[in-house]
Amino acid sequence: MKKRSLQNERGATMVEFAIIVALLLTIVFGIIEFSVLLYNKHMLTNASREGARAGVVMRVPRLPDTYTMSSGDKVGVKDIVLIYCQQHLVTFGDSGEPLDYDDIDVVPDDRTGAEFGDELVVTVTFDFDFLVLDNLAGLGPITLTAETRMKME
Repeated sequence: MKKRSLQNERGATMVEFAIIVALLLTIVFGIIEFSVLLYNKHMLTNASREGARAGVVMRVPRLPDTYTMSSGDKVGVKDIVLIYCQQHLVTFGDSGEPLDYDDIDVVPDDRTGAEFGDELVVTVTFDFDFLVLDNLAGLGPITLTAETRMKME
């Protein structure tokens, strides 16, 4: 009799193991992906801070939004933010660049007449796509936003 009851329970162990492993892997990948999301949020904050700092520093002429051939500058505020994001954001192997110029907003646009104490606002937005949780939990892209406000020097 004992032999028969052991044979019946052998398959139950495998089913329990499969359920526990699936749940455990979902939790582990959830922790990893939310950690990457928080890392990317931090990098966006740093990128907007770098761009704002470059834009408020006193120089003649003021740093433009983007590099143009007519300006003597090699980079503008948006270029600094874009380069920082391209070097630091984690995108899980997306084929394109993580950001483009449309994702970066600099207010005011023209700072040629800006005076000491005027405010510069740099806003960066990024759509974070989950790798595993998108398929398992149906989490779509989450829009991350970072904004930095600094006074002109």
